[in-house]
Amino acid sequence: MSQTQIYEVEVMFGDCDPAGIVFFPNFSKWMDASSLNFFVKCGVQPWRELVKTRGIIGTPLLEIHTKFMKPATYGERLQVHTSVIEWGAKVFKHQHRVMRGDTLLCEGTEVRAFCERDPADASRIRAIPVPEDIKALCS
Repeated sequence: MSQTQIYEVEVMFGDCDPAGIVFFPNFSKWMDASSLNFFVKCGVQPWRELVKTRGIIGTPLLEIHTKFMKPATYGERLQVHTSVIEWGAKVFKHQHRVMRGDTLLCEGTEVRAFCERDPADASRIRAIPVPEDIKALCS
């Protein structure tokens, strides 16, 4: 298991459809931002630093699943609770729970991999084993 980090979102008018309901891709945008926030809050260097020091370019998204329970609208403050629920050899699974106070609005999971540029072809990237030191910081 891992720590849980919280990323706060203020829903703006432009995040909503004409009915005033948050347009569903915005939840994915906030979960993606919360994924990066998770590592930063756990003490991992930003990707722009890790690429210089270790060649790690980030954690590209491989798979996503989202379930919507309740709508949100502009003027509300939401919290995205993010944790790692599974560590694999080269991938990990993030869980995101989008809350409005105590109310669960949306739940999503993402499978991601730590990646570096392929030394044989710099235009390509490849997954690397999950770094044990990063895993330890997040646990």
